[in-house]
Amino acid sequence: MRKLIVSAFVSLDGIMQAPGGPEEDPTGSFNMGGWMFNYADESMDMSASGFDGKDRELVLGRRTYEIFEAYWPYQPDDHPVAITLNEAKKYVASRTRTKLHWNNSTLLRGDIVPAIIALKAQPGPDLQIIGSSNLIQTLQASSIIDEYNVWTFPVVLGRGKRLFSETANPSALHLVNSKISTTGVVMSTYVPNGDIKTGSFPSAEPSNKEFVRRKKMADDKW
Repeated sequence: MRKLIVSAFVSLDGIMQAPGGPEEDPTGSFNMGGWMFNYADESMDMSASGFDGKDRELVLGRRTYEIFEAYWPYQPDDHPVAITLNEAKKYVASRTRTKLHWNNSTLLRGDIVPAIIALKAQPGPDLQIIGSSNLIQTLQASSIIDEYNVWTFPVVLGRGKRLFSETANPSALHLVNSKISTTGVVMSTYVPNGDIKTGSFPSAEPSNKEFVRRKKMADDKW
């Protein structure tokens, strides 16, 4: 079964809305679009984290698809990211779209969770989600995401669309890789690691046996 991989740019407080530009996604009067721009550097390997869709099939929410559809087909023919995204097979989750104009695009209607489960069971390259916060949160509730590539930028935005919401199924994650860019961006890869294991630290109060031992030591000193 192929993996379902999420790649997201997020602020330190977990916001992933409109990282690339002011007009990218102003939903909810969000006015801080383009917050990742000043942190780009050559140490950021877009391909390694799946942001360019290379050797993968894309799964996109409607909003992210429309942003990509309006931009990537019109970039120079030798643009490496444009080449991979334009050539990639794309599955688009939408309740409102009836037609898709970007090449190699297929519309997913109805209940998205069984549709993605069916895609995972098919032969082919891994499935890659880029952006698409609403779609990610829907899939998180069903625990079918196999990997997270999260690039955390040193900014706090306060409000906006988040990577995780209250609908996420509580679970533990295992950090499998982490790098830091020269501009302070933490680039991490996580995979699911089962249920959250809870516990508690020992009480500051000594046990009865320990209390007796300590009292005896004190008495001996006197």
